[in-house]
Amino acid sequence: MAANRSASDVVRIATRASELALTQAKLVQDALRAHGLASELVTFKTTGDKNLDQPLSEIGAKGLFTRELEVALAKGKVDCCVHSLKDLPTESPDGLEIAAQLPREDPRDVLIVSRVVGGEGLDDLPAGSRVGTSSLRRRAQLMARRPDLEVVELRGNVPTRLSKVETGKVHAAILAAAGLIRLDAQQRITQFLDAPAWLPAAGQGAIAIQIRADDDRMREAVGRLDHRPTSVATRAERAFLAALEGGCQVPIGALVMMEGGRATLHGMLSDLAGRHIVRGSHAVDETSPEAAGEALADEIRSRGGSSLLVELRQLDQLPAPQPE
Repeated sequence: MAANRSASDVVRIATRASELALTQAKLVQDALRAHGLASELVTFKTTGDKNLDQPLSEIGAKGLFTRELEVALAKGKVDCCVHSLKDLPTESPDGLEIAAQLPREDPRDVLIVSRVVGGEGLDDLPAGSRVGTSSLRRRAQLMARRPDLEVVELRGNVPTRLSKVETGKVHAAILAAAGLIRLDAQQRITQFLDAPAWLPAAGQGAIAIQIRADDDRMREAVGRLDHRPTSVATRAERAFLAALEGGCQVPIGALVMMEGGRATLHGMLSDLAGRHIVRGSHAVDETSPEAAGEALADEIRSRGGSSLLVELRQLDQLPAPQPE
């Protein structure tokens, strides 16, 4: 039967060309194949992939690693895009939507420590150790816990970041567990940074499939791949992010966790130095998960978050994190 399939029946999947992005896109391919759908990958280099010399804060943050894929989708050059959900802005471009999410991988951050430094985790790092990350959220939480460490900018894909740890350019690095697991590199993990004491980015560990809003064929095709528990959790997390961020790049963490059989959204907002962190939690109703995110954002603002946001938005430039 496959030999009689027309070219128009082959789902064209847009993806970045990094090893992790391709691995994630192939997971979507496998899921489509299980439902009898053929697909092909169409790779793109985004602005963030091409510009490796200029600081990310100078070339912008929104859509830096997704825009080229979304333009191709909007123009009909591909049928869907596969993204790491944490890299997607909370507002989709006009005419595009997230149609499905695969089952979530471990959402936690992890610490990778150089074999030269050794130790079992964050608390064992010697004072003055250089820890690499390009994330404001990770930087703030690290400074709150270990202000005696030096945080340095760390760019590149997962293999590049791991190489910088092993070659001694940094003594340690903080990455997403999901990327390492998907690349079968979990043996490099020194320590899982457990939530809610250490919160990941909203949507971390989730793979999103984006389609054109008017493409009913693709909505039906990929909609059957959607993992509802993942979608419910990330909708709450991204609603929290959207309610606080307001277009500004700020240190925000969010994660829905199951506690006593109930889903609870945990969130945090911090200043850049990690000296002032506001935390909170809110129960999640799976019928309206966004309400939990919005309610928790209101609570965070009322407990000092509003003044933090004012301070952050008064800064001229904020460095942007790079996807892994």
